[in-house]
Amino acid sequence: MAGTAGTAVFPFRHGRRRPTVREFFPVRRTTKTKRGWSAFADHDGLRKTVSALLAAALLAALPAAAAWGADGGRGKALYGQCKRCHQVGGGAKHRIGPHLNDLFGRAAGSLGGYRYSRAMKAAGSGGLVWTPETLDAFLAEPRAVVARSRMSFKGMKGAEDRAALLAWLRGFSGARADLPPAEPTVTAEEYGLDPKLLALRGDPEYGAYLAGECTTCHRPGGGEVGIPSITGWPPEEFVIALHAYKRGKRVHPAMQMVAGRLSDDEIAALAAHFHRAEDGP
Repeated sequence: MAGTAGTAVFPFRHGRRRPTVREFFPVRRTTKTKRGWSAFADHDGLRKTVSALLAAALLAALPAAAAWGADGGRGKALYGQCKRCHQVGGGAKHRIGPHLNDLFGRAAGSLGGYRYSRAMKAAGSGGLVWTPETLDAFLAEPRAVVARSRMSFKGMKGAEDRAALLAWLRGFSGARADLPPAEPTVTAEEYGLDPKLLALRGDPEYGAYLAGECTTCHRPGGGEVGIPSITGWPPEEFVIALHAYKRGKRVHPAMQMVAGRLSDDEIAALAAHFHRAEDGP
């Protein structure tokens, strides 16, 4: 692969410039308006082969034990920006986002049991594999890598921060018998809520009737930076979030106003609706 001014570039050699996505996969875009991996169409087989080879090489070169080294504390602290949506560790489950165990070397949008956005599944089908390079780019600017991703995270701008976080997460990929237990993303007790609120079973049809005010801002397929899509949320997380706003435990004037007008049954109905709702176009 050739770099600028004829300089040979290998993507993971120290002291060399990091290659661009186009240098990895020199293909044309399907339309000028689309961004990210989902917009690439040519050479699918080549991209998948190259991505798989890169992933295998990286997994062999980065032993899991080294990932929890001297900088592990920094990586774990930075993971605090992820833990509201993701679990990682022993017994980790899908929450608002998929769990992050065995993330390295996995094709995007391929983890069983999680309902990914159409954009993320298209990216994986197009050859996107999670390697240190692609994860670094995704953490820096998620929607530059996967356009219309439902992930509302604005990005982690510091390269050293991203490296520390990825090094820590790397320790959860590969066969390990001593994984620390996964921490919960959120609990009712955290906000002083009655756990009985989580036992209410909402009517999804009634939730669909109420949902118009929500989808004014929370687009079903994502697409608004900083405003999360609430499609597919686990009902208990949805209920906790709305009641936290309603009781002033989470601070956001617009959300506090909306939640304050909703009854417990209406919140349960909205949670049931958005849990089963489909992505928008």
